Amino acid sequence: MKCAIYIRVSTNKEEQKQSLENQKKLFMNLLTEKGWDLYDIYLDVQSGTKMTKRPELKRMIEEAKMGKFDIILAKELSRLARNGQLSYEIKNLAENCGIHILTLDGAIDTLSGNTQMFGLYAWMYEQESQRTSDRVKAALRIRAKGKFKGSVPPYGYYVQDGVLKIKNDFTPDVVRRIFNSYLSGNGFDRIARELLEEGISTPSEIAGKRNSSSIWHGSTVRNILENPHYIGNLVQQRETSISVTTEKRKSNDPSNYIISENTHDAIISKDDFQVVQQLITERKRKRPYAKKHLFTNISLCADCGKSMHFKANRKGYICGTYNKHGHTQCSSHLVRENVLIKAISEDIKQMFSELSTKSIQKNIEKKITTCVQRDQKRLAKILKEIENIKKDKTAALRMKIRGEIHDDEYRLLIEDNGNQIAKLNEEKVKLEMGLLQQKQKIDFTKLIQQIEQFVQNPILDEEMLHKLIEKIEIKEDGSPRIHYRFSDPYISSIFLRATHSIPHDW
Repeated sequence: MKCAIYIRVSTNKEEQKQSLENQKKLFMNLLTEKGWDLYDIYLDVQSGTKMTKRPELKRMIEEAKMGKFDIILAKELSRLARNGQLSYEIKNLAENCGIHILTLDGAIDTLSGNTQMFGLYAWMYEQESQRTSDRVKAALRIRAKGKFKGSVPPYGYYVQDGVLKIKNDFTPDVVRRIFNSYLSGNGFDRIARELLEEGISTPSEIAGKRNSSSIWHGSTVRNILENPHYIGNLVQQRETSISVTTEKRKSNDPSNYIISENTHDAIISKDDFQVVQQLITERKRKRPYAKKHLFTNISLCADCGKSMHFKANRKGYICGTYNKHGHTQCSSHLVRENVLIKAISEDIKQMFSELSTKSIQKNIEKKITTCVQRDQKRLAKILKEIENIKKDKTAALRMKIRGEIHDDEYRLLIEDNGNQIAKLNEEKVKLEMGLLQQKQKIDFTKLIQQIEQFVQNPILDEEMLHKLIEKIEIKEDGSPRIHYRFSDPYISSIFLRATHSIPHDW
């Protein structure tokens, strides 16, 4: 019987490390006594209420679905889950996959049919976790009164001994400018664009975040405008977790906010702040759906990758990044709609004249068949190589448990095996995708019919556009690069099209 051992400790503290070693010894003794084989040890250092932060539990479940082992061993059910729903998910998964669960405390033993206490234990562990969470929240609420407990102070402030202090730099003036600009009638996006064009540092940059961005967004401006910290009030606990078993958060009822007035110096007057809040509410309106133009959602900027935006006054499309953030982030990439329609129509007609030749079609199909056969052989070889490496990996794990190789040797071997499998899997996925595309897309009869339909009735409407074209990239000079839906790496390497004035991918 192949065993999956699951071990979970809550922290990296020294006493938890000792618990980890003790659990490993208990399991090794059990395997020796039963004569069972070890498939793998799954170790998480995390709370047991949520699965999203437990990568090893997720890996174990995925490998259980693939039938990699016969039984899951855990010290007790709470090691697997302190969440009733998650406990039952694991139980149902094991039953559906024919995998047993055995806990060392004897509470769960599906080998002997002992599952009747499963629900009771799961409920008890979840209630215990919820009580602990409630105690922590209550303590945080008490500590939050009068002291700023956030990880990052608002833009324009710094924290000293739990009190917000106004910075002696440019950031408080930026906050005042944002409020004054909004009061003058400018919107969130307009204010953000002005700040970006002037190269003013964003809140994430000032905070020194690792993933900071130099780009101001309308949402960033709005967050500043709606932040009551700027009038000298401390408002905390505006969000809370839904429950101990989920990472999702919800907005707290305003009656549950912890509000401490006049705890620090204000940057904005209360009167200005109230007027801004009223304006934000008044300006909220359900925007009518924008008219959808022919190349909406199919045309992209070739440089930044953002969607092109239709501008009626230019009778064409410009880069979405340029439209929103200005020339500091991208250029206009302007292309007229009538020019784009004409270019695509001429390109499709030229394509039809080339593809309609029977000899060309047969030649392409023959070469594609050769490529498919070549890739099928390579795929079979890759699958065999992966299986052999996995066997080596399992053998090494058994040698490690028996003490026949050192830990360092085992880690190096497993790392090398893992790298080999990763590379082979990457190639495998590409080959499988390519072969799937052949089955789905390489139908020249259907292709010729679609193109001929357009040639006979050259009206480029939305239906015909999306039938033939996947996306259109607009270069800086406004010329399009067309990606057809029947584009394929096999064809591109086999069939070289004649040169056209309009570039495209084939």
